[in-house]
Order: sequence, then structure tokens, then C-alpha cells
Amino acid sequence: MTVLEREIHEQPEALARLIQHGRSLAEDLAARIASFAPSGVVIAARGSSDNAARYAQYLFGAHNRLVVALATPSLFTLYQSPPSLAGKLVIGISQSGRSPDIVAVIAEARRQGALTVALTNAIESPLAQAAEHVFPLHAGEERAIAATKTYTAELVALAMLSAALEGEPARWDALAAVPGAVQRAIELNLPVRELVNRFRYARHFAVIGRGFNYATAFEIALKMKETSYVIAEPYSSADFLHGPIAVIDEGFPVVAIAPSGKVLADMTSLIDVLDQRRAELIVISDRQDLLGRARAPLPLPASVPEWLSPVTAAVPGQLWAHALAVTRGLDPDRPRGLRKVTETL
Repeated sequence: MTVLEREIHEQPEALARLIQHGRSLAEDLAARIASFAPSGVVIAARGSSDNAARYAQYLFGAHNRLVVALATPSLFTLYQSPPSLAGKLVIGISQSGRSPDIVAVIAEARRQGALTVALTNAIESPLAQAAEHVFPLHAGEERAIAATKTYTAELVALAMLSAALEGEPARWDALAAVPGAVQRAIELNLPVRELVNRFRYARHFAVIGRGFNYATAFEIALKMKETSYVIAEPYSSADFLHGPIAVIDEGFPVVAIAPSGKVLADMTSLIDVLDQRRAELIVISDRQDLLGRARAPLPLPASVPEWLSPVTAAVPGQLWAHALAVTRGLDPDRPRGLRKVTETL
């Protein structure tokens, strides 16, 4: 078993630990945020953490009625012209907490009087020291360069904070079921290695999701690029119809993320069009009718609410990316040109 594969399998335990140890902190932070009454949320992140921030845009928007913007760190570092962050909740997300540009956003936000929170797996990191409040991910050491358990921990930490802000007990019940659902997603997708050989020589993929799983499209595409060196382009289903669908012809591989929820009908309509164009479908879904139309069906456990589905939907994507790399004769633990910690300005 590779390090990456082992860490994929560690996710249920890591998420259970986070939920157990993080709830009281999430509730304390929520009380502080409610007292602060932010006019909006700004999130600074890079890489997989930036994909978690995309999830937060839907999460805090749908459940907490908060406008969420992604920070532009170059304004703080290269241009030295930071925007006004007064009255905002500013969150820095980074598994290592060591990227100078993310630290710079949090440090400037705190200087301006914004409420600052660091979501990180490294509680002694520069990011943690820069922020007023720290939310540890409790993921344990992550050795693989491609993030897996820290990514899903970031999603769950954000979901916990949203649930605490809303104060709805049913959301905590749903969160408590997440580690078991992730374990089930792993078990359902153990045969993934039998499905990837057909795509061994593919060089281009489209990865499509919408709503809460727009973030998942970006994350799965990133994992495929990191481990298999393919061109995997992420899209929302709506944006894909506004031009990029022109690239689809017979045999073009498309990863479609289509769990049950408000965007299911939209994703189903897109899959209809992709079928008509004879694309090669890789479908991540809990719907048997959609899985039955795929060359590579990647099943999801049933009964996961849409707001938490990005946590489980990421898992078959991780396993798919890992299996594709191995099938192509690549080492997913040593992707070329990459390091575990990337520091950017």
C-alpha cells in the first residue's frame, strides 16, 4: 500500500477524531463570530485548501446567509495594496500553515481589526500564530504530497463551524454520521483499479460538478494532475455548457459528480448531453440509474445530505486518481516537481 492510499484509508478515523475534539471549539468560535457580526467572510488558501474555500462559499451562503469571497493574496504581498477587511471574518486555511502569502492575509486582516481564524493541521505554524483563533484539524501527520485526509478534515471543520453558527441539532447528527459514510465510500470503491485501465493512456479529462460539489470537481482534477500528470479541467455544469462542451466528442473522458440534491437534475441533463456525444463517462453518484450509464461507476453511500456530500464525493475521486497513477506506472507518493509544503508569496 502506498503512503497516499494508506492516508485515504485513514480518513474515517481522522474525521471522527476531529468531530469529537472540535465541537466545543466550533461552538465557542461560533459564539465569538455571532458577537462580532461580520459583514462577510474572506478566505485565504492555496491548492486543496482553496478547494475547501470554494465549498465554504456554498456552505456559509446556503446555511448561514453569509457572503464568502476568496482572498487575492498577491494584493497583500506583491502589490502591497490590501483591500479593507474591517468588519469581516477572515479565515486562513492551510494544512501546513507555512505559506507566506496566506499568513500575510491573516496578519493584515488582524491588524485591520477583522476577526481572524486559522484552520490548520499545524497548530504551532506561522499561520496559527498570526490568527486570533485557531481551529486544529486533528488529522495526524500527513506524509503524502497529495492531500487527502487534511482536505476532508478542512471540509468537516468548515461544516462544524457552519453548524455551530446555525444552531440546528440535526446538522450535528448528520456530521456524526460522516466518518461512517466515508468508510462506506472507501469500501464501495475498492474495485476502482479494475476500472481505470480503459483510461490508462488518456491525456485530457473534464471534471464536472455543481453547487456544493463545484469544489469537488476542482479537488478531483487537482489530484489527477498531481499524481498522473494529465490535463484535468474542472468546471461547473453551467459553465461547461457556455463553451467548453464543444471539446466533447466520441471517447472524451468526463468525470461527472452527481450526488442526490438540488443540482441532481441539472447534472443528469448534462450527462444526457454527454451520452449523446458518446463521451466516456466516469460517474460519482449515489444514484444507480446514473452509475449504470458510466464506463467507470464510482458509487457513493446513500442518505448523505447534499451539504456534506463533498466529503464523501472526494473519496472515490482520491481512489480514482491513485489507481490511475499506479496503472500508468507512476509513483503517486513522489509526484514530479512537487513538495509537501509549497511556500508562495
